[in-house]
Amino acid sequence: MRLVFGVDYYPEYWPRSRWDRDAELMAELSFNVVRLAEFSWSRLEPRDGVYDFGWLDEAIDILAKKGMKVILGTPTAAPPPWLVRRYPDILRMDPNGVRSPAGTRRNYCPNNPSYIMYTRRIVERMASHYRDNPYVIGWQIDNEFGIDPCYCDNCVEAFRDWLRGRYRDIEVLNRSWGSVFWSQEYGDWSEVQPPRPPLDMQNPSLCLDWHRFMSDSWVKYQKIQIEIIRRIASHHIVTHNLMGLYKELDYFKIAEPLDIVSFDYYPKRSLITDYARGAMAHDVMRSLKKKGYWVMELQSGAIKTSMAPIPKPGEIRLWTFQSVARGADGILYFTWRTCRFGAEEYWHGILDHDGIPRRRFFEVKKISEDLRRVAPYIEGTSVKPEIAFTLVYDSIWAWDLELTYGGRGYYGLSSWDPALDFYRALYSKNIAVDFADPSREDLSRYKVVFAPSLILMNEHIEDKLRGYVKDGGTLVATPRTGAKDWNNVIVDSTLPGGLSDVFGIHVEEYTGLPDDSRVYMEMNGAVTGGKIEMSGRCWAEMLSLRGADAIAYYKAGLYKDRPAITMNRYGKGIAIYIGSFLDTSSYMPFTDWLIRTLGIKPILPPLDGVEAIERISSDGRIRIIFVLNYNETPVRIHLVEECLDILAGERVQGEIEVNGLDVKVFKSLG
Repeated sequence: MRLVFGVDYYPEYWPRSRWDRDAELMAELSFNVVRLAEFSWSRLEPRDGVYDFGWLDEAIDILAKKGMKVILGTPTAAPPPWLVRRYPDILRMDPNGVRSPAGTRRNYCPNNPSYIMYTRRIVERMASHYRDNPYVIGWQIDNEFGIDPCYCDNCVEAFRDWLRGRYRDIEVLNRSWGSVFWSQEYGDWSEVQPPRPPLDMQNPSLCLDWHRFMSDSWVKYQKIQIEIIRRIASHHIVTHNLMGLYKELDYFKIAEPLDIVSFDYYPKRSLITDYARGAMAHDVMRSLKKKGYWVMELQSGAIKTSMAPIPKPGEIRLWTFQSVARGADGILYFTWRTCRFGAEEYWHGILDHDGIPRRRFFEVKKISEDLRRVAPYIEGTSVKPEIAFTLVYDSIWAWDLELTYGGRGYYGLSSWDPALDFYRALYSKNIAVDFADPSREDLSRYKVVFAPSLILMNEHIEDKLRGYVKDGGTLVATPRTGAKDWNNVIVDSTLPGGLSDVFGIHVEEYTGLPDDSRVYMEMNGAVTGGKIEMSGRCWAEMLSLRGADAIAYYKAGLYKDRPAITMNRYGKGIAIYIGSFLDTSSYMPFTDWLIRTLGIKPILPPLDGVEAIERISSDGRIRIIFVLNYNETPVRIHLVEECLDILAGERVQGEIEVNGLDVKVFKSLG
């Protein structure tokens, strides 16, 4: 495996006289892949039907002479002015009928027939021109797809067509949505209108299907481009740069036709870098196809955020190795040189505005040297977690649509929080996880599946989870799991609905916990080997046992002495239900008990500010352990087994010091 290592570059922003110097500097960093052209439509097609690929051909040749290949971006994220002037209706329309402004990016409607026509044309021209260029290895489709709902006539009609395909009969739609509420029964498809804010006063089923439609619109728009490239240049790889924990698109659907998942990683979006959240983003991206992925844009300088903190010495290296450790087989930095103009003039790159190599350049040079040492050892390896989190984007959207009058979240938590709180506890213990869509994947490889408030349920997912537990798996769920059917309608069976027998409980009653109030619970010492005190927030459920055992009880309040956490043996497996939203500190002792019970071993003992992750060969014989110290002071770790310190080139065992903001990479010799 040749590790992809490179940068995002915009030669069109700089004089031709600078291009050779840029290529020389990139070669000094041993870059082997460069992304080009994803925002260059106005240069590639300066006038309608007039194409100019000469400048891009020259840039590719200059890079190729220095040993670099190219990923080309299809330039459809930023329509040129002549196209907007000729077809102003390509601009997205907001709920109030106002068009998106020209002169920016991702401002177009994915269902506009004119834009689709011009999309086909530019992609066909580019693919035809570069299919035989030996230095072009693949394509990035558009750039960072995201949902900004469009309410133009094209989208409204496409939405109605989408609904016809889904429900076939208008009366089926009425029953599925509960349209009788507030006298909203439809007599004809033409009467259906997309929901407009405020969404707290709209039918939740309508809102969810509108979100599904918009997500599918982008899936369909991407497919148009992919099919063209597959037809013309089938030997090229195809990717799209996703956005980690962005949750408005079904990333499983977006990822399915891609050869490689890639994503954009900017850890320092605030003054406080959240490495657990960043690690979770990597794990989600790796999980979309359960194989290696690329980081298409990795932060290499201060970005355009409040106070704009610059990466400290060593941080870019940490982010790079965190990515590789969690399964990335490609790293490209954003950007090569900080642009002097436009909306991203303060989105800094490896080089500053003046183009002079400084600290960040030389840090990337050291990274390059280190990666060359590591690359041979990680060939054929991947991350192999024993724990999975369910990830169903429809359920995330349904959660976000749970609104109070006034538009606030009904549960007081974002849709990622039930997963992230538990994830943080596992992350702190150096335990890797996957994310899996139970409607698409086999769960049997995992010892534990955590279903974080999987509010939306259908028979297929129920059957998959039931079968997983029955065959010996351990399933852990949190409040509201199974509360709604696939149409976003609350189920008419006692919660947790169709999985009540699997969990062996009924939810007799539930209550919100306003004003930052909490519930306190204590785990049964007979089960855990010692009393464990925990607390929950935002929500509490009164659980009644229907075959399950209580392993924790509420200590006070409305549900005092009632079960708070239950465990049920179902078939060969175990189903655990947690009746409140625990925070990370409460998940810590729970996680200790769970992994001890199931024989899951951390890669290294927990240490504050230290992340450890391993990549393993398919036969399990090769283990590469990455240790990242995010502290600014040294820490000491203990290696039980003898290892090769790959970067130092020496055998080590026992107490090892890892410097502040530094990385160690070990090959197990055990």
